[in-house]
Amino acid sequence: MPALSPTMTEGNIATWKVKEGDSFVAGDVLLEIETDKAQMDVEAQDDGVLAKILQGDGSKAVQVGTRIAVTAEPGDDLSTLEIPADNSKPSQPEASKEASKSESAPAPKKDTPASSSKPASSGASKSPAGKAQKQTYPLYPSVQHLLKQNGLPKEEADKIPATGPNGRLLKGDVLAYLGKINESAGSEVAARLKQLSHLDLSNIKPMAQKPKPAPEKAAAIPEEVLEELDIEVALPISLKAVTEVQQRVQKSIGVFLPLSTFIARAAELANEDLPRSQVAKPSADELFNAVLGLDKVGGKYSRGDFVPQVTALPPTTLSPRIPARKPDVLDFLAGKKAAAPKAPVGGAAQVVGPLNVFSVSVPKGDERRGRVFLERVKSVLEAEPGRLVV
Repeated sequence: MPALSPTMTEGNIATWKVKEGDSFVAGDVLLEIETDKAQMDVEAQDDGVLAKILQGDGSKAVQVGTRIAVTAEPGDDLSTLEIPADNSKPSQPEASKEASKSESAPAPKKDTPASSSKPASSGASKSPAGKAQKQTYPLYPSVQHLLKQNGLPKEEADKIPATGPNGRLLKGDVLAYLGKINESAGSEVAARLKQLSHLDLSNIKPMAQKPKPAPEKAAAIPEEVLEELDIEVALPISLKAVTEVQQRVQKSIGVFLPLSTFIARAAELANEDLPRSQVAKPSADELFNAVLGLDKVGGKYSRGDFVPQVTALPPTTLSPRIPARKPDVLDFLAGKKAAAPKAPVGGAAQVVGPLNVFSVSVPKGDERRGRVFLERVKSVLEAEPGRLVV
């Protein structure tokens, strides 16, 4: 009966999932065990054959460590196997202690009866760096596995010299107690771990701080780069006529045309037949026309691709001009001074319509091409914006 928890002392066998004579592989569920807390499955650790079931379905209060079945190696002839006698008596702690020392229960193999094994140094030697003491802490899972694998009860842990922190029993202590490793191996590992747990900072020196480099001055822009920068050409254009056309269209047909539509259509017209660029490289078609002599016919103009940038300016207010009064001849002869002109009654300041600055960026040398484009846009928007509606 396996111990499925640290506090388990007995359990009930609910049902066997494998019958006598059936083969199983590692990971198969062999049986279900019930405890006062839960119901758990017991899985096979290795491949084998279930030779004999000693505790059947429904067995109650089966003590931990009691033999409940016997397994064999795959391919063994079950008819010739000898099942070893069960000398364990879990109900008597002292008898269990002696029996567990004198017997281990490996799976019987073909033509080889199970033999008992004894720990090589069961309680006979102690590790010089540790001492045997009662284990108040729960045992590590690796320690529990070694005790169970070698048939030692948990009470035997109190007799094994412990080298772990605060007197805890380690896996190496159990292996040294069983004679599977050198007796001093546990103490050597413990000493090394204690040494590695403290960092030796005696040879560490603070790193010298490097002086911060002085901030580099902004490099001057080479003249070649300045020559390649684009030049901005700007021209103020009034949109008063455009807004009037916009209002008339909306009142007459109920369609609102945004200002962007007027500007886009004016730019489309202004890009037609612009003076040829002075810096643009000729295309393959232009080179071919030059070879044929066709560049002389209409070769001075080309279509542009300018898109104007618009910057809005607030409307300006202009005071009405008052015409100067001509001096009277009689007043001049009589020695009278000319009176200052008076402002007309009811005169109002003149408000100039919305004024905007249209600009385009052109390469150096193409200022004339950009200026012609803006003048065309200005002419269309200020003089004849109605043609942009159709």
